[in-house]
Amino acid sequence: MILSDMRRYLQQHQQVCLSDIALHFDSSPDATRGMLETWIRKGKVRRLPTMACGSSCGKCAPEQVELYEWVGERP
Repeated sequence: MILSDMRRYLQQHQQVCLSDIALHFDSSPDATRGMLETWIRKGKVRRLPTMACGSSCGKCAPEQVELYEWVGERP
């Protein structure tokens, strides 16, 4: 996974969950988080507050409710 590829993906999708990013790049959630941290430090991405589905069943994988948003320049 290359940072510029991740940038383009995030710019296209605006808000996306960690599991979708990891799946797109065929990467583990932990490796994907590491790449996202680079963009967060640069001020181009922010992690959104975790949103619950309205229940506290806990059946959703953390990667599915961990959302990121591109806040940098648009293409």
